[in-house]
Amino acid sequence: MNQEKNITRRAFLAGLTLGALAMHDRRLFAQTAPMTVSVNTPSGRLRGLSQRGVRVFRGVPFAEPPVGALRFKRPKLITPWKGEKDATAFGNAPMQSGLGRIPVSEDCLNLNIWAPEGKGPYPVFVWVHGGGFTGGFSFDGTTDGTQFASEGIILITVDYRLGVFGFLDFGDILGSEYSGSANNGLADLVTALQWININIEAFGGDPNRVTVGGESAGAKLTGILMGAPAARPFFHQMISESGGAERVSSKSAALTVATGFSEEWQKRTSKDIVSLATADPMEIISAQNSLVDHWPQHFPLRCEVDGLLLPKMPVQTISSGNTSGKRLLIGTNHDESEAFDGNKDIRNVTASDLGNMSVAEFDSVFAQYPDIYPQMTPKQLRVRALTAEEYWVPSIRLADAHTDGRGLAWMYRLDLTETSGGFAGYAYHGLDVGLVWGKPHKDVANTVEEAALGVQMHTVWAEFINGGQPAATGLPNWPTYHSRKRGTMLLNTQSTVAQKPAENELKLWKGLL
Repeated sequence: MNQEKNITRRAFLAGLTLGALAMHDRRLFAQTAPMTVSVNTPSGRLRGLSQRGVRVFRGVPFAEPPVGALRFKRPKLITPWKGEKDATAFGNAPMQSGLGRIPVSEDCLNLNIWAPEGKGPYPVFVWVHGGGFTGGFSFDGTTDGTQFASEGIILITVDYRLGVFGFLDFGDILGSEYSGSANNGLADLVTALQWININIEAFGGDPNRVTVGGESAGAKLTGILMGAPAARPFFHQMISESGGAERVSSKSAALTVATGFSEEWQKRTSKDIVSLATADPMEIISAQNSLVDHWPQHFPLRCEVDGLLLPKMPVQTISSGNTSGKRLLIGTNHDESEAFDGNKDIRNVTASDLGNMSVAEFDSVFAQYPDIYPQMTPKQLRVRALTAEEYWVPSIRLADAHTDGRGLAWMYRLDLTETSGGFAGYAYHGLDVGLVWGKPHKDVANTVEEAALGVQMHTVWAEFINGGQPAATGLPNWPTYHSRKRGTMLLNTQSTVAQKPAENELKLWKGLL
């Protein structure tokens, strides 16, 4: 992973993705030749690969390709196919820039399945990749599902439309038939979950034991799915790593972004807006990148409250009981924002640093941080406050809404810090992924400690997916989360449980976001 400072979010996330893919390629070359295996599903027959007790089906379509007349429109569940479909190779990555040799396409609505050999029934873990709503894909090497499958868990990774293809409302630009298209990426995930519900028994999976989860944008989308009534029947547990459910705009805010993109498109191409329906997709991505680079706030491309898929802000729907009876494992890393902050001016926070609030609102909170943490340097204070604004407070809000709506939750905070490398001294954004998936970093001094904690974290995730309470050898008893006590597992080389961690800091954010 590139640990240089002063990198953009897009470059940081792309570095994680490409590095993981390189790891994946090396592992494939090291393997012995797998055997072919077939399975009959309600959608049709699939041919995959089997090796060392794990069956793998790659590039399985769950929706009709959103191309041509379906561009910018809601997904349609795949029509059952005839004959046997080859599922031995990954599909295309969703439309984005910066992936080099990795093919990208609008025809990207595929999923990948790692399943144990045998009849099951096995629990199912559906992983939603991150990437800031504009990048990433389902087949990076870090989140290869072999380990989970070898332990009796079906692991599924899903692709969904990104950027303006998945998160821009074209209704006021191209006509009412495109209304609500800012939720297309979210609708893709609902459709994938529906496909899984229909087909997973053919792979030995239990449709009544489905956990959906992800990290970063994948965790935010998981939180938003929790607030989508249409998704409720298709999953039973959730895992949120560095998420929340705040990445949602009002209808009016979504219109403002759509207008901005329309102006950017016409300025860059000198074409009328109707041409978007048939334009070259990379030309659309170029205009999108310009919009994101110049927009005065992070992540202008978001889901929206459309009155249909999202009737209200997700935390409102969740607190009203949309996830009643479901279980949630949720947490953040202590210093998330260090991954993006680099050597920025520690004295000034701009709108482009913030994901959920105005500069004036943030400044009113940030001014009180030195009183809460007098021992911290200005740099540490900045990282701490930006982490709270983007990740920690939204995750608290999501956990509170879920438990208020009669759901069960367990909270964690990853406090392990690397002792060398570009992020030494920080528990930065993305550190948790390698730990959970058994791939600690190889270029830091405390690799042994990372690996040991990774074994514990992977065990916790597997126990939760199997329906048990989060637990692992060497961890203290993990209490359920309640908004009054906020019992939180502090994951480190010597993990501990804290009640109401950082309570004085949290009070600063009351009523905000």
